[in-house]
Amino acid sequence: MASIQEYRCEVCGTVTSNPVHWFVIQCGESQLTVFRWDPAVANADEARHFCGEADAQAYISRWFDSICSPSKPDFSTMPTPRTSA
Repeated sequence: MASIQEYRCEVCGTVTSNPVHWFVIQCGESQLTVFRWDPAVANADEARHFCGEADAQAYISRWFDSICSPSKPDFSTMPTPRTSA
């Protein structure tokens, strides 16, 4: 008897056994790789599953936020620099 593999989207929680148009992301502290759906990649221990481009983009943005901390200073609150003529 064959078992059915189900995958859950890391962002919205959608569950499917037929991941059409899904993406797989593997990442660490200094590297993030996005794959089109591939069962071999999807079943790797470090794989994260996303039901579409929007949820994959949300995860990528969160990953950037986590490695770009502390954030850069807000220069919009600083006086405008003078330019020489």
